[in-house]
Amino acid sequence: MSLGGVDLNLLLALDALLGERNVTRAAERMSVGQPAMSASLARLRKHFGDPLLVREGRTLVPTPLALSLVPLVREAVTAAEAVFGRPRGFDPLADRRTFTIMASDYVTLILLRPLVARLAQEAPLQRVNVVPVLSDFAEQLHAGRVDLLVLPTELAGSRFTFPHRHLFNDRYVLVTDPDNDAVGSALTAQEFSRLPYVAYSGGPLPSIADAQLDSLGIPRKVEMSTQSFVVVPFLVSGTPFVSLVHERLARHVAGQTRLRILEAPVPLRPISEALFWSPRHTDDPAYAWLREQIAELAAEL
Repeated sequence: MSLGGVDLNLLLALDALLGERNVTRAAERMSVGQPAMSASLARLRKHFGDPLLVREGRTLVPTPLALSLVPLVREAVTAAEAVFGRPRGFDPLADRRTFTIMASDYVTLILLRPLVARLAQEAPLQRVNVVPVLSDFAEQLHAGRVDLLVLPTELAGSRFTFPHRHLFNDRYVLVTDPDNDAVGSALTAQEFSRLPYVAYSGGPLPSIADAQLDSLGIPRKVEMSTQSFVVVPFLVSGTPFVSLVHERLARHVAGQTRLRILEAPVPLRPISEALFWSPRHTDDPAYAWLREQIAELAAEL
């Protein structure tokens, strides 16, 4: 089929609609009004002879045809960006960009919240979308569905060959309620194993702390598990539970909840958080600028 009669701007609209599955958010992503995005959706429906997105309750759900188009559209947009999106300089005070960063809730709180606060003051035109880390994080980065990924190098592995930059290290500490009489000034591994434990489990990322405990043969009495790193200290507060959390996280929330921080019952290796990106973004001034902002904030930690 000839593309002569096709408005290629519809490709970008289709990519935004399939990615956001919400007309308002798709319009914001493309910096257009909602009526314009609704009109684009109507044209796309007419072109494909398919509703593409159908309403179920309060949400829009893609049709089977729309789902089949997702990888094709993403690949086409990525190719178009490679052809027409060659870097021509970037002014954060004049150019509007939207960046998607994949990161855990722990990194979001410790590092990306300060980033958003800085951008609100120094570069208010820039928008940051933060999405949780998925098990297919490598494919998400490769396909361009995320622009940057913050991940411990311990989870990335040697075969994860994307360009990257070290951000900061963190270590694990034990946390408990200040009134937990079962915990003294320190815990042995045997005492630790007998106490009720809050574990991080069920999420797409394995617990690096628990993996190390497993390798040392230290059992846990798991009484509760959660898919959120950030919520663990709040589950410990006011309960007989103990847990192992990132020290930066523990100290960040210590003033917001009752928490006592102790050394881990056994020495554990620290983690190394790194920033990863696609090679095609290495020389892009906008992405280079954002990487520098993140690196500067990480250095201030």
